[in-house]
Amino acid sequence: MPVVRQCHFCGHPIPPGTGLMYVKTDGTIYYFCSRKCRVFFFRGTDPRKLKWTRRYLKEARA
Repeated sequence: MPVVRQCHFCGHPIPPGTGLMYVKTDGTIYYFCSRKCRVFFFRGTDPRKLKWTRRYLKEARA
């Protein structure tokens, strides 16, 4: 059964068969819904400062 995962950066669900999986040398696995999320994550951008992420919406509602 395919698993719907969440993007490690923005928090959006990733449908099966799409997205990117990044595995670090220490075995940590990161799932990204797009290249945009992957680039922002490795740049060190805070997802709470970008209006299109779910993490921003959680902060805005609180």
